Parts: sequence; structure tokens; C-alpha cells
Amino acid sequence: MDNATLTRLESAEIPLERDGFLRNLLRHLAGTLEDVVGLQEASGFISVVGQKVGDELNQLYRHQLAVENLSREQVAAVMVDLKLRIRGEFFIEYEDDEKIILQSRSCPFEDKVIGKTSLCMMTSNVLGTIAAENLGYAKVVLDKAIARGDSGCRVVVYLARTAESHLDPGIEYFKSSQ
Repeated sequence: MDNATLTRLESAEIPLERDGFLRNLLRHLAGTLEDVVGLQEASGFISVVGQKVGDELNQLYRHQLAVENLSREQVAAVMVDLKLRIRGEFFIEYEDDEKIILQSRSCPFEDKVIGKTSLCMMTSNVLGTIAAENLGYAKVVLDKAIARGDSGCRVVVYLARTAESHLDPGIEYFKSSQ
């Protein structure tokens, strides 16, 4: 190993650190999937990962809150908390027994999400899985998305089948039969 080169590199201003590296890796993975199999199939693959992450987070939050199932209020709080922990900065715009509307001005993937809409399936599946597993049903509508070029994200999570939810295009989630 060349110690002089290593010493020089240690002080070099190379914008490389773990978090940015992983976001970049996910961007390229999503982009490669979108290019090779298409946006719809790439979204499907990322959906599977999102569901697994949603299941894990759901169990973690239930354990931490020492409950068998989260209430609607707890589901909303979990959605905000988990996004804040990963720097998604979600906040609740509106909430009632039929829907939770979340907004954000930043994405955990930062600028790496722009143009990679398949990555939004992580949000849809994590939120949809948590809501459905605790409340029986969810339909997630990605109304606005930074990945699509919007200035922020707006996510509607319907908790009940209503005339409004029927008209809104989104993905439905159901409680798994355990």
C-alpha cells in the first residue's frame, strides 16, 4: 500500500460518505430496474421490499408501544415518526377515521429520488402495510411526489373504502391473514 497516497486521500475533499453512497446506490438500482424491466415492474420489485420493511417497522413500533395493534392515532404518529427518523420530515395535513393526509418537503433519498418514481413505492408500501396490518385496510395515493418533480410529497392514506377513495387512483393494502 502506498502510504503517501493514502495520506493525501485522507485530506482530499471527496464527497463520499455512507449515507450518500447508499442513497446513490439505491438510485442506480432503481434506475437500472426501470431501464431493464420498465417502470411498472421496477415499482413491483421495490413494492416487495417496501412491504418487508413495513412489516419489520410495524412489529418494531408495536413492540415499543407494547400493543398488539396500533390505533388510528398511533398509526398516524408512527407514520410521522418513522419518516422523521429517516429524514423524510412528514407532517399531518389532515386526519380522521377515513384518511390520513401527510405532506413533506424533503425525501429521505434527497435529490437521488428525482426521476426515479419507482422509489416512491417504498413510501406507499411501508405506510400501506402499517395502516392495513393495524386497521384492516389502507389505500395509498401518492398525490404529489418529489420524484415526479413536485416541490414536495403529499400522500393520502385512506383507512376505509369510501366514494372518495374509490375515485382516487392508488394502491390498496389489506391485513394479512396471520
